[in-house]
Amino acid sequence: MRRLFSSPYLFWALLALPAVPMLISLISDPGAAENLLHPSGEFSARFMIIAMMITPLRMIFPKAGWLNFLMRRRRALGVAAFLYAVLHLVLYVLDEGALAPMLAEFTELGIWTGWLAFAIFVPLGLTSNAASQRWLLAGWKTLQRFVYPAAVLTLVHWIFVNNNLGPALVNFLPLAGLEAWRIWKNYSGRQTAAA
Repeated sequence: MRRLFSSPYLFWALLALPAVPMLISLISDPGAAENLLHPSGEFSARFMIIAMMITPLRMIFPKAGWLNFLMRRRRALGVAAFLYAVLHLVLYVLDEGALAPMLAEFTELGIWTGWLAFAIFVPLGLTSNAASQRWLLAGWKTLQRFVYPAAVLTLVHWIFVNNNLGPALVNFLPLAGLEAWRIWKNYSGRQTAAA
């Protein structure tokens, strides 16, 4: 039973689970793309947030076994966030139906921030594997840090596309709080070491 729960395949199946009803709905009715835009984007953002929260949570709870479990699967969470972003983009293109309406709204804050966040996600998603990590060496970590501007852009995209601050903040505030604590902790640690 323990081997089953530690299986990466089971974890990937759990990550893919929300996409199953979306894809079934889209196959049975291509016009459903508009209704699937929001949930696909939300799952992308949530998996990104969970992946980003693991390190500061481990700093607070270093002996928590469930965090070690998630830490070993953080890359899978990041790849899942990217794949849901790809699904979100495909649904957006299907919903718009042509290039002209996409270009017409490209300059809107909620739209271009989404495109820019996705542009950052592409190299992060494509290099989230052991071979890229070996090839890029120290540059791999530098590249992966671009997830922070991607997260900010995703937050702005979410707020302005939906014209609703509340749901976006509910999802992003825990991450913002943990990252603020992490920055403070690192800064205070350096100050103590210097003294």
